[in-house]
Amino acid sequence: MSATSGSDWSAGLRRGDPAELEAWLAFALDCCDLADAIALDAIRSELTIEAKADGTFVTDADRGIERAIRSRIADRFPDHGIVGEEYGTDADLASVRWYLDPIDGTHNFMRGIPIFGTLLAVERDGELQAGVVSAPALGQRWWARRGGGAWTAGGARGARRPLAVSTQTELAPSQVLYGSINDLRESRIAAGFDALLRGVWRERGLGDFWGYMLVADGAAEVMVEQGLQTWDLAAPAIIVEEAGGRVTDFGGVRTIGHREALATNGLLHDAVVAGLAASPDPG
Repeated sequence: MSATSGSDWSAGLRRGDPAELEAWLAFALDCCDLADAIALDAIRSELTIEAKADGTFVTDADRGIERAIRSRIADRFPDHGIVGEEYGTDADLASVRWYLDPIDGTHNFMRGIPIFGTLLAVERDGELQAGVVSAPALGQRWWARRGGGAWTAGGARGARRPLAVSTQTELAPSQVLYGSINDLRESRIAAGFDALLRGVWRERGLGDFWGYMLVADGAAEVMVEQGLQTWDLAAPAIIVEEAGGRVTDFGGVRTIGHREALATNGLLHDAVVAGLAASPDPG
């Protein structure tokens, strides 16, 4: 792996005792147990759906999950901050903050598509320390903490197992995933993105958390997405990094705050960044 990816590099970003991070991770897993129950109960009943000001939708389950987890965080960690999709930011200047997306893939959830899940991550002093992605309709969960590796359980393979990105070093035999193709073709990387898709083995539009988890599990080499918020990317980012991969914006800057994301197996990252920066052919 490169100097900016791999297990040793990720472990070097730990900010706290491993026992403390394990406690945070266990708490996040417990919160996701509650979220899973709320989401599955809601999807079996008639949903209450509202349009938000940005044109996206929210359900009563989104709000119910966020309220429940916020309450748990406030009770257990009253000095911690929270950044959530539905109810904003509390204690923004806290050194420890939780990022919460109660239902990532709300539009899938509304339509009965099982690719939705709760994303919960915690950072200290601006560095992500632990994260969980829980997809109850898929029956699968992914999690990681700094220095503890990335893991999954459930799904088709059932038992708990470690995650590891692929070892592919060439783009031509790689699989590329993305969120909305329309968003990307209207983005600053439109020309490079189209060229990238033409130069790889296979491309599929598998957005939301799912694409990142496939990269972390070695099933794809690249995930590209535009229009993200911090709570969309926090949990997937630490899982990909602990699995050996790399997550940046389209220009290679390591951040979850630029509303764009490029996740790779690390080995291909610089090549993809360079390709995405390509200008349109003047001819």
